Amino acid sequence: MSLYTCLVEITLPFHLEENVGGWDADGKGPCVWDTFTHQGGERVFKNQTGDVACGSYTLWEEDLKCIKQLGLTHYRFSLSWSRLLPDGTTGFINQKGIDYYNKIIDDLLKNGVTPIVTLYHFDLPQALEDQGGWLSEAIIESFDKYAQFCFSTFGDRVKQWITINEANVLSVMSYDLVWLEPADPNSVSDQEAAKRAITFHLDLFAKPIFIDGDYPEVVKSQIASMSQKQGYPSSRLPEFTEEEKKMIKGTADFFAVQYYTTRLIKYQENKKGELGILQDAEIEFFPDPSWKNVDWIYVVPWGVRKLLKYIKDTYNNPVIYITENGFPQSDPAPLDDTQRWEYFRQTFQELFKAIQLDKVNLQVYCAWSLLDNFEWNQGYSSRFGLFHVDFEDPARPRVPYTSAKEYAKIIRNNGLEAHL
Repeated sequence: MSLYTCLVEITLPFHLEENVGGWDADGKGPCVWDTFTHQGGERVFKNQTGDVACGSYTLWEEDLKCIKQLGLTHYRFSLSWSRLLPDGTTGFINQKGIDYYNKIIDDLLKNGVTPIVTLYHFDLPQALEDQGGWLSEAIIESFDKYAQFCFSTFGDRVKQWITINEANVLSVMSYDLVWLEPADPNSVSDQEAAKRAITFHLDLFAKPIFIDGDYPEVVKSQIASMSQKQGYPSSRLPEFTEEEKKMIKGTADFFAVQYYTTRLIKYQENKKGELGILQDAEIEFFPDPSWKNVDWIYVVPWGVRKLLKYIKDTYNNPVIYITENGFPQSDPAPLDDTQRWEYFRQTFQELFKAIQLDKVNLQVYCAWSLLDNFEWNQGYSSRFGLFHVDFEDPARPRVPYTSAKEYAKIIRNNGLEAHL
């Protein structure tokens, strides 16, 4: 039978702020990615930088046209810490940065689009990195003051906030909160390894906030055991005080998760006591060779349903926002991106099953991303946008892919016609 999904909201995220261009315009201070890309040495594909990227700093009106063309209800974008506070502190506030974001927020609201704003998306002010960055306890006060500044400046209009994008990527450099399936479903060691993998990649961050303010027991025991093997006098994992546990517990209004792909997991004993999250968890992950892929993203639509059900069952059925989901094209990318649209279509079918059959409380879905853009060390070689951007043209024209046209239909119908 033919049914329509009932996604409560259909949304689309903004590109990363450090990739909108204008990297040193109007008083913006340098961030760590400005420094990284300017050092050369093939750290990034063809030594490309995000200095101009898709040019959104000067082409916001064009972006707004794309948003309206799609019919978006929500729009997720990131603030640049160093555009607002060039040295990372409130000692110097950049008014032009405030004006830039005020215009975006006001324009969205005028057009009936709800802004979802991320405070931090990997672009730490270089001035703070020079003082130790996220490895220094001083960052706590710096981030708190930055967050309070943003709330007081934009909070009269922005009601939905995300603190740190992909905290696991920031801290352990994995790609995303993937679903992790045992390589051999009949192997007890692989089953246990898959459980540990999810615990280390997801529960490590979610359990303190949504359950009891503390890390999972398996994480604490594994790291303590490895620390002993490595000759440390105590576990490398810090312990929360009872006061900290009470402060952490219950500090989220929704569960934000990003899904791109799935990996298989098997047990891998850490005989040599090597450092690393995979070594602590004693796991190895890899794709099934039969899965289709572009770069690191393998097409495994059923993974997102399993992930959502796991979150529902483990964390007392929280409100869930999928804050990123997408599939790249290699450059040059055809405008008729049928392979990518098939990835989206299959994913939406799984979301439908999660909502209707598993009763998952999914309320927001964000596709990544509005425009082709500078994608970290892949530069412009990997295209995630629903709109094509010609990076050779100074005008950076935006042209819709087939995905954009199909996605707009989903928004109009608030769902995807699917056959179960």
